[in-house]
Formats: sequence, C-alpha cells, structure tokens
Amino acid sequence: MIYTIGGIKGGSGKTTIAVSLTVLLANKGRKVLLVDADKQGTATDFSQWRTESVGDTGFTSIQLSDIQVRNEVQKLKADYDDIVIDAGGRDTASQRAALVVSDVFLAPFAPKSFDIWTLEQVEELLNEMQIANPNLKAYAILNKVDNNQKDIEEAKQYIEESKVLKVLNSCLHERKVFANASAAGYAVTEYTPRNYKAISELSALFLEILELEEKNREAA
Repeated sequence: MIYTIGGIKGGSGKTTIAVSLTVLLANKGRKVLLVDADKQGTATDFSQWRTESVGDTGFTSIQLSDIQVRNEVQKLKADYDDIVIDAGGRDTASQRAALVVSDVFLAPFAPKSFDIWTLEQVEELLNEMQIANPNLKAYAILNKVDNNQKDIEEAKQYIEESKVLKVLNSCLHERKVFANASAAGYAVTEYTPRNYKAISELSALFLEILELEEKNREAA
C-alpha cells in the first residue's frame, strides 16, 4: 500500500502522522519505505533521530523531490509492503507526483484554525489528481483537536460535505507527547513516560486506516 500524507497548509501535523504510520507498520513486521518529499526534510530528521535512539530504524528512508517521487516509487514499490510519503503542506510538484502513484491520501486538518478552510483547495487538488489516478482514496484526519466536542463535530460535518474526502472517526488531540516522541525518534506507542491517552488515539487511528484499506481491497 502506498500512502501519501499531505495537504495545502503546513503546521497540521503531517510529518508526525507520516512517521508514526511508518513506525507502526514496521512494528507489525512489514517492510516499509519512508519517502521524504517535503523540502523541509523533517521526516529525514526523524529517521536520523531514530537511528541515534534505537540504532536500526526498522524501515528504509529516502529523500525524493518533484517527478523523482513518481518515478522512483514506481520502481521501488515491488520491494516493499508499504510506502509512506510525507508530501508536506503545499501544492507542490512533489505532492502531485506522489498522488499519481498512491493508493491512499491522508490529509490532516486542525479544527478551529485556517486548516479547515483549505478544504476546497484540497478538493480541487484531488479532483485533478484522480483523473490521473482514479483509484486514489482520500481521507481527512482531525489532528491537534482540543476537548471542545462541538468544534470536533462541526469540523467533521464540514468535511463530510466533501465529495472526495471521507473523514475518519479517530482523531488525535493536541498533546506535547507527540512532538516529544517524534523529536526523540519514536512513535508515542514506544515513548516513555507512557501517555496512554495518546497511545490509544494513535492506535485507534492506525487500526481504522488498516480496516478501511482491507475493505477497499475486498471491494476491488
């Protein structure tokens, strides 16, 4: 499975979700390739921090940009069970190249921010890219949410009006432990001290993604 984590606006936690998904897939014994297609290079930094923390990252990490993303992923996909592409937070040639070869697009949105108002731009991007890749499935993830249930429900309802994006039930709250774990080269499921709320949220999101893709495979 090829996953691209991207969007139009930075700061919504794309890299944290990308590296967390990579680690959780690898920890299930899958052969995973992490592609850093964001010029900021934070996913590459994460791989370096993880090497320093645990030695063997458990996955392969490379940096690609522009049309290289499509070309190299097409060459490498037969060698891996999963490929996770961190495409960053702008409408770039790298993100478009990633979407041509991806099975799944995951777009994090933070409620109560300008993130949610980029939905139309994300829809436009997906409408264009699904012409080139009609099998591309797109999901929205509510990330960095607070405890205001009304804001969460309103954001979900707003996204659910989209014709190209489905909003996942699982969401991630704004918790410092996500950033702390990533800066140390870990997913929160591995990090100490243990934050069981964060672990539960990330585990639920991971399972939901896997279950959706299993259903998509069966339907195909």
